[in-house]
Amino acid sequence: MSTLLQSSFISSSSSSFSPITPRFSLRYAAAVRCNNVVQSVNLENGKPYRSTEYSVTGGTSSIPSYLVAPNTRIHDLVNKNRLRIFSGTANPALAQEIACYMGLDLGKIKIKRFADGEIYVQLQESVRGCDVFLVQPTCPPANENLMELLVMIDACRRASAKNITAVIPYFGYARADRKTQGRESIAAKLVANLITEAGANRVLACDLHSGQSMGYFDIPVDHVYGQPVILDYLASKTICSDDLVVVSPDVGGVARARAFAKKLSDAPLAIVDKRRHGHNVAEVMNLIGDVKGKVAVMVDDMIDTAGTIAKGAALLHQEGAREVYACTTHAVFSPPAIERLSSGLFQEVIITNTIPVAEKNYFPQLTVLSVANLLGETIWRVHDDCSGGIEPYSSLGID
Repeated sequence: MSTLLQSSFISSSSSSFSPITPRFSLRYAAAVRCNNVVQSVNLENGKPYRSTEYSVTGGTSSIPSYLVAPNTRIHDLVNKNRLRIFSGTANPALAQEIACYMGLDLGKIKIKRFADGEIYVQLQESVRGCDVFLVQPTCPPANENLMELLVMIDACRRASAKNITAVIPYFGYARADRKTQGRESIAAKLVANLITEAGANRVLACDLHSGQSMGYFDIPVDHVYGQPVILDYLASKTICSDDLVVVSPDVGGVARARAFAKKLSDAPLAIVDKRRHGHNVAEVMNLIGDVKGKVAVMVDDMIDTAGTIAKGAALLHQEGAREVYACTTHAVFSPPAIERLSSGLFQEVIITNTIPVAEKNYFPQLTVLSVANLLGETIWRVHDDCSGGIEPYSSLGID
């Protein structure tokens, strides 16, 4: 079957608040509004964030002087004609949200699969000399989506794109980042090599399973954290800071949980000690820290089968926790994750849309937050050769 992907524009003024607030305003003289609102997230708490300061309506510009060269026109500064965003079939809704946030149109691309499963990709517009961003998480089915990304990169390279950036909201195979036993493969390094050899010049990833995965690439990697999106949402809830305790579901996530706790009014930290007897099988042993009478916020980078986080939540309730929240960036949700998460252990399960969640997998406690603004803002800065780690951009959480 054949898929032709193309976005329409959306007004960026339809949000209540945004976790990532751009520090300058851009106004285009002849901008077009989106006619179709993205329907990827329909939950009450899961609406995509929209910036309240970023405008794509008609008017003049307001850009800091250090970003504007003398006599530079807005059209030349933004250089929209040299920026292209294409979406694979893994998460087209997120790609459309990113394009709409940036005031751009998704590029036209034809992706189809032959009867034998082979993937065919053809760009429907010229990218010669362009800065191309390909949005494609390698989420389940991981092998299909990874191969599709590689073929997309090859198509752009052969079409003479100037720069090709693989925007990978969820990097599959990231957990295979080291050898834990003899004669094992390090698949994360292999995938990094495949992306590099296919022709990518840069990778933009969100919440890698471990920071060392960045070193597997021989090209620049922009590592963006989804933490600010979740933190802003938690800040909007009426939870007393004295009642909060941040919980790491395993020892390996202590650094992540500590950074999260520091930004939640320096909340105390607890650690769940677990022993893993096999892949996707976890057994909780004990709890390090005090959670009695407190609201426990469990923080992890992903939820796969939910075995680790569900057993951790059960332990927290046994130790006297009043409420348990689960916060994660990547919702892989392999069976039986939905049954475990909707069993009543959690007050709320907070995720982002780096991986699309099927409508059949929605449950009352689920809240989906959008990382479109985060990724869109990062794409602008990569395109404009701006740093994401210095003021006034340090709030983005970019490595």
